[in-house]
Amino acid sequence: MSDTLFSRIIRREIPADIVFEDEHVLAFRDIQPQAPVHVLFIPKNPIATLNDVAPCDAELLGRLMLAAADFARQQGFADQGYRVVMNCNRDGGQSVYHIHLHLLAGRQMVWPPG
Repeated sequence: MSDTLFSRIIRREIPADIVFEDEHVLAFRDIQPQAPVHVLFIPKNPIATLNDVAPCDAELLGRLMLAAADFARQQGFADQGYRVVMNCNRDGGQSVYHIHLHLLAGRQMVWPPG
């Protein structure tokens, strides 16, 4: 996998507003937020797309979801609601080829998303 913007954030070569970090996951505020709260949760182990996830990555994907849910509870908006989205490839809206979970909150979400 090529070196990505997110890999550089993990290595602290590029600054980011980091809101969560553990051994497996890093989360930071999106620089082009689509909602009042827009946080990206990324695995520290880079995987390009959801299509590249293997069965052995199931726990890592769960860790992304749990980190997002914990963040929502800690920030006080879990009960009001939030959206989590993972895009895959160009037509799915993926622009950085390092899987990431978008957490969006702070406004009413509409369907379809766009």
